[in-house]
Amino acid sequence: MDITAITYVAGIVDYCALALVALWGAFCVVMVWRRVGRVRFRSERDQDAFLNQLDELISQGAMDQARAMCEGDPRALPQLVLLALNNLDLGYSRLRALLVDRFQRDVLADFEYRLSWIATVIKAAPMLGLFGTVVGMMGAFSKLAVQRNVEPNLLANDISLALITTAIGLAIAIPLVLATASINVRIRKLEDLVSFGLNRFLETLRQAAREPAWQR
Repeated sequence: MDITAITYVAGIVDYCALALVALWGAFCVVMVWRRVGRVRFRSERDQDAFLNQLDELISQGAMDQARAMCEGDPRALPQLVLLALNNLDLGYSRLRALLVDRFQRDVLADFEYRLSWIATVIKAAPMLGLFGTVVGMMGAFSKLAVQRNVEPNLLANDISLALITTAIGLAIAIPLVLATASINVRIRKLEDLVSFGLNRFLETLRQAAREPAWQR
């Protein structure tokens, strides 16, 4: 049974699927990369400058000015500081738990969701390439089964489909693996910066506050 028409259509569908997967993977990488860049300080020096200004305002009791400094700033630490300044009545322990929970839910969970799509593409691309390999080999063997003297160029078309789709699948997955590793490094740096910043901010609040609730 000659299944040339079927393998041809399946090959076109596989190429289209690989193209869509590659575009979606690249889109997700760009979105996560930009998202991490929006919520973190460019360097520890920039964050220290922000915290120094914040410490001065808190020490002076200028909470409204501290809130104004954080409002409109999309970065994670200023938004967490703003949340803390709006919930000072919770006390140190509960406020710290609130900030950690919000950082996990609003920032890190969003990254995990986006990275899960990239991981899906990394797994799907080689499988689509393998599908193309199977389709190409099926087409080649069907020609050998049906025809006694098979033109080499006819077999070459099916074999090229098998090899090209495999190569494309790997070419999609490998850069995404490297990109994911780089993004994870940026996220870990973000976690370290935010953790350090929150600890310093909360310590400043403890020193500035005199209510018994803040001494727990």
